[in-house]
Amino acid sequence: MRLTYTSDLWWKNAVVYCLDIETFADGNGDGIGDFRGATQHIDHLERLGVTCVWLMPFFPTPDRDDGYDITDFYSVDPRLGTLGEFVEFMRVARDRGIRVIADLVVNHTSDEHPWFKDARSSRDSRYRDWYIWSDTPEPDDPKGVVFPDAEDSLWQYDEGSGQYYYHRFYRFQPDLNVSNPEVRDELARILGFWMELGLSGFRVDAVPFLVEDVSKKDGDEASSSGKDAAAPAGGDGGETGKAVDHKAKDAGLPDVHEFLRDMRAFMNRRDGSAMLLGEVNLEYPDLRKFFGNDLGNEVTMCFDFIGMQRMYLSLARGDSRPLADALRERPAPPKDCQWASFVRNHDELTLDKLTEAERKEVFEAFGPDKDMQLFGRGLRRRLPSMLGGDMRKIKMVYSLLFSLPGTPVLFYGEEIGMAENLKVKGREAVRTPMQWTPNQNGGFSTADPSSFRNPMVEGEFGPEHVNVSAQRRDPDSLLMWITKLIEQYRGCPELAWGRYTILPAGAPSALAHRADIDGDTVLAVHNFADEHVSCELTLEGLDESKVLTDLLIDGTVEIGPDGKVSLELEPYGTRWMRASVPELAPADAGDIAESEARGNA
Repeated sequence: MRLTYTSDLWWKNAVVYCLDIETFADGNGDGIGDFRGATQHIDHLERLGVTCVWLMPFFPTPDRDDGYDITDFYSVDPRLGTLGEFVEFMRVARDRGIRVIADLVVNHTSDEHPWFKDARSSRDSRYRDWYIWSDTPEPDDPKGVVFPDAEDSLWQYDEGSGQYYYHRFYRFQPDLNVSNPEVRDELARILGFWMELGLSGFRVDAVPFLVEDVSKKDGDEASSSGKDAAAPAGGDGGETGKAVDHKAKDAGLPDVHEFLRDMRAFMNRRDGSAMLLGEVNLEYPDLRKFFGNDLGNEVTMCFDFIGMQRMYLSLARGDSRPLADALRERPAPPKDCQWASFVRNHDELTLDKLTEAERKEVFEAFGPDKDMQLFGRGLRRRLPSMLGGDMRKIKMVYSLLFSLPGTPVLFYGEEIGMAENLKVKGREAVRTPMQWTPNQNGGFSTADPSSFRNPMVEGEFGPEHVNVSAQRRDPDSLLMWITKLIEQYRGCPELAWGRYTILPAGAPSALAHRADIDGDTVLAVHNFADEHVSCELTLEGLDESKVLTDLLIDGTVEIGPDGKVSLELEPYGTRWMRASVPELAPADAGDIAESEARGNA
């Protein structure tokens, strides 16, 4: 496949790396990660093969929700650096060919944001209708509360103005009223500002909650402020297309999906290659609406939460079929759009789309202690500790990540096998300082560890055992394995662009899939079991005129005249293979030995 066909749609086969500036690298020795420190480590990302950095929130904040409670959308938190240091980070990343996207957190603001301070000062405030108010705490479904450990309602009473404001998340994060055209105009200015400073797009936080409708109750009287009283609609955010925003309808304003279309159109006018990566944790039929259905004119990429959750179920069972079923069910994204695949992110590892019995299986396998679980629906652990440090399993999972159809997204520290620190509260157990060296504070900072936001990981996964510098020197390390996977993934555009097919493998533990485009084929096979497995595959359209060359290990496999192939996989083994005519096949160890023999002769 020609690179000239794919370069404009860079996100379709990117390698995205999510990092938190505050926990990545401390450049001034105050115990807080900053842009100065992150800039000094961009070469690590380049050597790894990262093509896009996703920055978690770095805006000014009271920091009650790890930066997601924002007080200024146009600046950098002083603890993390200056706007000038942000621009320097962007320049150095661009020099290495790395694009940068950032979290777009416009569901809500901090209650300390100047907009909200002004809004709560008077019912006649200019910013009053930038938020959502009601005279009474409207009935809400307890299932709609995102953080049941901290909140029991979606409405909070404001004593100053005598009304309740709506908050989908924490009470100190009042929701913005996106049905207000002034709010939408301001959000466009925020997008435009950061794009002018070089961002190539945004990861949109909690998309279903961003666009959920808030509708006036039938028969409800207008509040004393003259605004419409409001109540939430849509339950958990998955019903966004069904509720009607009466206020927006009466004013002739766009519907919620038109809001996303307008945002995407604005970005395309400013930069045709800009993208939106959406956090949309919904069932596949509902999720596809946020791509813009067949038009693909809303969110550019969506995370595949269902595939991720089924993968953990497959790992727990040693059976590939739950993941295989999800991949068969997953709809193809619209043209020029893409799925984003991931093993772990910065939140709890949610298992909410599994049945209660399935979730119990995963809990028992990977987080049996209550302290390892969160909200009754997820785990607050990283992959290496969940798999008991078994490097065979860990390497297989990342091979799976980079071979699955979609764009792989890594969370910082995954490339070296970092684990969690369960002494840290809630979801932040996985947001510990990056481990660069085995020495002082893991190379994260020279400051006293008591000044860190979260303490370092300890024990067998601590920096003395798991760090970048040691793994860079070890050819068998996880870091070098993932570097190799990225190199091969980037050299196999079929995996990102091709039509994929799940193949019968002849063994429940084996997942086999092929990706085809422009007459080229890549085959990937993974073993979810702790035992050898024999796979019998039929590759339609291929015959003995072609061979399969291993891309991760040495070897070539013959294809039968009827397209049949026999493969052997070790426990948790993995194979990536390219189909080629023998004259054009990639080199393997046999070719190298033959070449050396000719040279010696």
